[in-house]
Amino acid sequence: MRVLIVTGASGGHIFPALSFLDTLREKYKNADTLLVLPQRSIENQIGDIYYKVKHISISPIKLSFELKNLFAILNFLKGSWESIFILLTFRPDIVVGFGSIISIPMLFFAWIFRIKTLIHEQNVIPGRATRFLAFFVDRVAISFEETKNYFQNLKRKIVLTGNPIRKGLIRYEKNTALDFFGFKSDKFTILVMGGSQGSQRINLGFVKAISTISDKSTLQVIHLCGLKDYDLLKEKYKDLNIDIKLISFLSDMQYAYSACDLAVSRAGATTLAEIIFFNLPTVIIPYPFAYRHQVANARVLEKQGCAIIINDGELDNDILGQTINYLIKDSNRIRAMRSSYTSISYPNASDLIVEEALSPN
Repeated sequence: MRVLIVTGASGGHIFPALSFLDTLREKYKNADTLLVLPQRSIENQIGDIYYKVKHISISPIKLSFELKNLFAILNFLKGSWESIFILLTFRPDIVVGFGSIISIPMLFFAWIFRIKTLIHEQNVIPGRATRFLAFFVDRVAISFEETKNYFQNLKRKIVLTGNPIRKGLIRYEKNTALDFFGFKSDKFTILVMGGSQGSQRINLGFVKAISTISDKSTLQVIHLCGLKDYDLLKEKYKDLNIDIKLISFLSDMQYAYSACDLAVSRAGATTLAEIIFFNLPTVIIPYPFAYRHQVANARVLEKQGCAIIINDGELDNDILGQTINYLIKDSNRIRAMRSSYTSISYPNASDLIVEEALSPN
């Protein structure tokens, strides 16, 4: 059995693809797999990939008249020929895509060659690649129930699986996780994260918010800030008298998720999949751009009562501080938020996608 997986350049695309590959190999040890990535990807930032990898020459195309857009179009054409060559030489039994423009030629030509196809969508609002490919692929796996609304005429193809998370993310007993950071069990623990590169808006907005908390001695904070703002935040935290673990990047995220009482986060699809898996009460500050994907993602959690949304523009006032102060004092609300994840949690998402991909129908 030969399975080809194609995915975009970002962690939000690569991590679900790797989770799918890990599960596939567990269930079908003799499967021959090939992972196809764009030339520019973050694979060098996520550690070793223990699978065969090929790259194709595809880069994003913007809807504008720019010289670099001409090169992007030429790259797309080149990548299309490379996709055909890979399909003819690897001869997969199925092609599974995890979004981005790189998926378009690979899945489209797989459809022409009558190879079974499946695409997975991580966000509530499907991307342009998924919307286009949905007409050709055999199955569209989605992460949220709400995504069905965007495929009214293709419902027979839609299967709800959730979004796969990394295999290493396992739940630890809270005291074990707190010990990892040298934290105490009688304090309220907040996890702050602004994406893999860090968000200066969240970094500075959180420091401003936490400075308004009257009794800071009851708090301890894990702040994942990225490299760019580390020195700046280190200086700002000096005068706040808070038990803080300021970290530019943390590979052992399972400890942070297991230790915290509250998360403050963006709403990228992969981050939210991990938040959902760990049932974290969360204050979500969606990234205001990126086709409003993050706003739509965040609203699913808000509707379920799992999260509170604060708009990015509101970080300039006191709303974040007021919200955190309220949640620290209301343990019942925290418990209710944590218990509200049941209907949107899909802990076996990778298994469901593998089953759907390899089903005979």
